[in-house]
Amino acid sequence: MCAQPIGPELFDFLRDLAENNNRDWFGANKKRYQAEVRDPMMQLISDFAGPLREISRHFVADPRPVGGSLFRIYRDTRFSKDKTPYKTNVAAQFRHKRGKDVHAPGFYLSLSSGKVYGGTGIWHPDGAALKAIREAIVARPRAWKQSIGGKAFRETFELGGESLKRGPKGFDPEHPLIEDLKRKDYVAMVEFEEADALRDDFLDRFVECCRIGAPMTRFLAKALDLEF
Repeated sequence: MCAQPIGPELFDFLRDLAENNNRDWFGANKKRYQAEVRDPMMQLISDFAGPLREISRHFVADPRPVGGSLFRIYRDTRFSKDKTPYKTNVAAQFRHKRGKDVHAPGFYLSLSSGKVYGGTGIWHPDGAALKAIREAIVARPRAWKQSIGGKAFRETFELGGESLKRGPKGFDPEHPLIEDLKRKDYVAMVEFEEADALRDDFLDRFVECCRIGAPMTRFLAKALDLEF
C-alpha cells in the first residue's frame, strides 16, 4: 500500500468550513481546500484502485477531481431549507462501472469532523431496482442470508438506511425475511474514529472492510443483472 495521504489538516479544514460555511470564506480558502482535502482524497482514491480491482474489476476508483469517484463539495440547495452552500464532509463512492449516479451498487467512504465511516451496498435505488432486489431475496433467501450473515460481516457492519413501515405491495407480509423486504436502502455501514483515518494502515483497514462487505454487494449486483 502507498503511504497514508490523509492528514490532520483535512479535518481541520472541515471544522473551519463548518464554522464558516459561506462563499466568501470558501473562495478565500479554495487553494487550502484543494491542497488539504481534495488532493489527499484523490490520492487515496488512486491508491484504492488496485485493491478494488482485486475485489471486483467491475467497480471503479476514479481519481479525477470532477466526474470521478469524489463527491463535489458543493451542496444542492434547490430543495433544501438548509441553504449553506458547502458540505462539511468529504466523500467518495466507488460504484459499478455501469452505474450512472450515486443510486448504484458500490463502496463508499466519508470523512467529517469526528465521524468517519465506510459502507457498501445501494442507496435509494429506483422502483424497478428495488423490486428486483426484493424479488432476488425471495427467490434466493439462503444466498441473501449468507451474504450478510457471516461472522466477519456481522462484527464489521450494521445494516442501515430507510425502511417501509409495512411490507411492500406484492410481497407476502408474513415472509420470514419481511424486515429485509421492507428496506428502501440496502446499505451496510462501518464507523471509524477520526484518529483511525490518520493511521498509516487506514487504507488497508478500509480495503478489508470492502472485502468483507463484497458478498452483499455481489448479491445486489446479481439481482440487478450486473457483473461482479
